[in-house]
Amino acid sequence: MKKDNSFELKLKKLEEIVNKLEDENTPLEESIKLFEEGVNISKELNEKLIEIKGKIEVIKKDAQGKINLEELKDI
Repeated sequence: MKKDNSFELKLKKLEEIVNKLEDENTPLEESIKLFEEGVNISKELNEKLIEIKGKIEVIKKDAQGKINLEELKDI
């Protein structure tokens, strides 16, 4: 398994936080702490996605059928 800070584990943690925030039985103070933690995790995940986007290459064929590799500019 990857280290504890893997993208998938952070995403799972964020999903758990959202579930707790949606639970009306979660106390207000805990909700505030969970919200702050969720925002931080969300920022980390977004930064990782931006980093990954820069590494992705798109394969395109030109009119003659030649394959060209280009960096992905927009998702």
